[in-house]
Amino acid sequence: MGRMSQARSAVARAYESARAVTRESALRARADDQNGSYEPDADDEPFEVDVETDTPTDAARTERPMTVRDRDDLAVPRPLRVAAGWSWRLLLVVAGFAAVLWALARLHSVVIPVAIAMLLTALLEPAVGWLRRHGVHRTLAAVIVLIGGLILVAGTLTLVVTEFINNYSDLADRAQAGLNSIQNWLKNGVFHLSTATTAFDILASTFLVLFTLFFFLRDGSKIWRFLVNLLPRAARSPIANAGQQSWRTLTAYVRATVLVAFIDAVGIGIWLTVWRVELAFALAAFVFLGAFIPIIGATLSGAVAVLVALVTNGPVLALIVLGGVIGVQQLEGHVLQPLIMGRAVAIHPLAVILSIASGLVLAGIVGALVAVPVVAVLNTAIRHLTARRRHEPEPPPPEAVIVADK
Repeated sequence: MGRMSQARSAVARAYESARAVTRESALRARADDQNGSYEPDADDEPFEVDVETDTPTDAARTERPMTVRDRDDLAVPRPLRVAAGWSWRLLLVVAGFAAVLWALARLHSVVIPVAIAMLLTALLEPAVGWLRRHGVHRTLAAVIVLIGGLILVAGTLTLVVTEFINNYSDLADRAQAGLNSIQNWLKNGVFHLSTATTAFDILASTFLVLFTLFFFLRDGSKIWRFLVNLLPRAARSPIANAGQQSWRTLTAYVRATVLVAFIDAVGIGIWLTVWRVELAFALAAFVFLGAFIPIIGATLSGAVAVLVALVTNGPVLALIVLGGVIGVQQLEGHVLQPLIMGRAVAIHPLAVILSIASGLVLAGIVGALVAVPVVAVLNTAIRHLTARRRHEPEPPPPEAVIVADK
């Protein structure tokens, strides 16, 4: 019986060796047909045989026979297969991104007011929180803050318009020409508004901003919890934490930007008033608004102040105003920002410029205003989700958002 077992083992080994040689030869011939070379692959294992039972093992029995599709796949070089796999996945990502942009463009009349309402909510929420901590009902607190904000904005606009009227009451013809230019700009410019719908669109957008702002101030946390509960259970906690950190980033961005813009406006307004430049208050208000567009806004608002001084007071005073504008902006950039910002999330200047350009193309001036806050929020959310996935400590909430120098 011992010799019989040895003979069976020898036959099994010979059978296994013959099958391996046959399979390797077939693969070598197939590779030669494809590209003229062959190297054994890690998956090319020999057919296994149980030497004791002389039957194929479980791995061999469960091996799926090669189909026509498998042979077709093997006929395509591996680099081409990998490139094709990446290509269709990238095309799906680009198509999804394009669909989102298309939807935003179609709904810009809704998206832009909601975005503005979110920025105003980040600015006014601390006031609502202070009132609620002192026993005021949340609805009443939201109404008080909303009405107070409206009075402040209306009063500022009234002062600006009054100054324009007082300084240019004797230039009615030029004022009419300017109004016509503004109308043409609204019709064909960055807002893309038609003459018949300009007033209606502005009025509707204003009411939508106020309506959305009221409910964001009153029920913002409830709305966020409702949206998070729509997600799968496993995604709720990380998305909720990332959303909270992103909201803190947005709040820090708005607060710091308002403070810096106010300092710029006061400084340039005082400089213009000292040198008796006309429309000093209106130009200061324009500087305040321009500061909300990083890098570009300060330059444009300062250029407008210099041009007004040039037209109304001559080149010498225009140079003096230019020096004052540059001095205030340098003081703000190198002294005030480091003191105000504290712990901050830095955004690269290239990202800022590209986001402003994209916002300007998609939604005009308003798009340029909201572009950088959107980038800041996405930056914070991605950083926190990445840290959570890598099991790293989550970065602390920022005190401000700045444009990095490097």
